[in-house]
Amino acid sequence: MREGLLVRLTADPLDPTEALAFAADPSAGGTVLFSGTVRDHSTAGEVTRLEYEAWDERALQGLEAIGEELFGSWPVRKVAILHRVGRLEIGEISVLVCCSAPHRAEAFEAARHGIERLKRDVPIWKKESLASGESEWVMGS
Repeated sequence: MREGLLVRLTADPLDPTEALAFAADPSAGGTVLFSGTVRDHSTAGEVTRLEYEAWDERALQGLEAIGEELFGSWPVRKVAILHRVGRLEIGEISVLVCCSAPHRAEAFEAARHGIERLKRDVPIWKKESLASGESEWVMGS
């Protein structure tokens, strides 16, 4: 894996300070952190929790490929892409995408592209548990 790129799938809670510390670089004038959290509702109704599953090997390859794409498309200095798996409660962080770059616009654009690609292309699936007692798999973004 490229130096300056951190990717991880984990059942452990995600720490935004870890992603920010990893992305810190003296040549970066901007660092953007996107933090995705479990919300209490969806189009299906009131959500009580989420459960994430991943095809680990392919998901990690996908996260690395996104990181490489960010390095190839923007002058990013460092990139961290971290995703949870397993059961998450309302308010818990499910994903972090952190990019540092010489200027804020580049950091924002890279981070946004990173999360959009992750949601669209990486084999990580979520199941919503609803207050009604039903559960449903949600595909894509």
